Amino acid sequence: MTRSRRARIVTVSSAIVMMSGAGLLVSCSSDGADAGDGQELTVLFNQSHEGASEWLAAEYEKKTGVKINPVLSPYDEIASNLTLDQQSGANTIDVAAPWYVSLGDLAADGTIQELTDWVDASPELDIDDFIPSIWQPYSTLDGKIYGIPFDGDTHVLFYNKEILERNGFTEPPATWDEYLEQATTITENESSSGVYGASVFGQQSPLILGASYANRLAGFGGSFLDEDGDPALDTPEAVAAAQALVDINDVALPTPAETDFGAGNTAWFAGNVAFIENWTDLGVQTESASTDSPVAGKWGVTLLPVGEEGQEPRASLVAGFSWVIAANTEKRDLAEDFIEFAASSEANGALLTAEPPTGVDPSRLSTLEDETYGEKFPEIQEVNRATLNDALAWPTGKNATQAAQVLTDELAALIAGTGGTAEETMQRVQEQWETLLADD
Repeated sequence: MTRSRRARIVTVSSAIVMMSGAGLLVSCSSDGADAGDGQELTVLFNQSHEGASEWLAAEYEKKTGVKINPVLSPYDEIASNLTLDQQSGANTIDVAAPWYVSLGDLAADGTIQELTDWVDASPELDIDDFIPSIWQPYSTLDGKIYGIPFDGDTHVLFYNKEILERNGFTEPPATWDEYLEQATTITENESSSGVYGASVFGQQSPLILGASYANRLAGFGGSFLDEDGDPALDTPEAVAAAQALVDINDVALPTPAETDFGAGNTAWFAGNVAFIENWTDLGVQTESASTDSPVAGKWGVTLLPVGEEGQEPRASLVAGFSWVIAANTEKRDLAEDFIEFAASSEANGALLTAEPPTGVDPSRLSTLEDETYGEKFPEIQEVNRATLNDALAWPTGKNATQAAQVLTDELAALIAGTGGTAEETMQRVQEQWETLLADD
């Protein structure tokens, strides 16, 4: 895609929210006559999946003759846009790929359809091939299926080898204390030249600041919920994770509270940060000719740090996305066919290494072992295998979206110095989560 066309699409997609009073989403589909037999399907994506939307639209039309109309949404508004589209009566969306955490709320308010009977009757979906730790949270609520995994989206730690070497470090950090030590040294040595120890996602969004917290919660051995499904955010591990975010704030790329996905990645691609916690496809983007990054060939990737030496690293499922079918679509059969294609091992494998990059990470066991993926990005393939077992997932039931926002808002206040101590902050979060996630 040309730079001018990409800029035009992003501008249009940022205005997706709604036409004034009309409840209509703005489509980013290309001009032209209807393809094939005239069938069309409108699919809602988040902006970071722009490349994936184009690949899927082109390949599905080539395969079936059906025209896919992609619609792009800001990543933290996709669920609310889908809900408004369905509840307003506009009903322009047939299929969507929202954050998996929103599944419970989307099901509870009748925005999406249950998929259990279809999945049970469709062995070709090959659900046993989905990564086990991804399948459950990305698909299932109270024993019923509402989503099909699309983008695995786990965070790992990327590091700039040249910056580490310049500052006397021969290995990336294994613990969060080592991470802070290395980041502090690098910022002290090189911030005057515009180079910082770490880029930390701190924008006040569950998919951004919430992701940074989830990484540390996983590393310190904590969980969002305990074994009984009750909130567990007042534990020593949860408090330590919050404090670790406070500690890195002063030596991170300025200003963490304003660092979102785009700002963080821009600093990484420019070679201005030593560390960035990011989705595994960042490595694919760094090597892409379309990015033209000076960091290409000069980076490494490792599992997220842990709380103490000797702890087992744990993957963090910070921002995965699932295919859902809109409640009011009149194209259920076509929607099912598209999802079967888009969620297939073949599609997931191709999206991992497509050029330009698509922003998609593995969701299937078979794509974890994809030959092309392994040849091009062996280090990324290896760290992605950490998602196989015991990955940390967010809650996904009713009110989970609000609970994630509560945590994010409290963390933002803590980092800004207005929320008291880490212990006080997490106690407030615990109390609010106990109310929000209480059984009806």
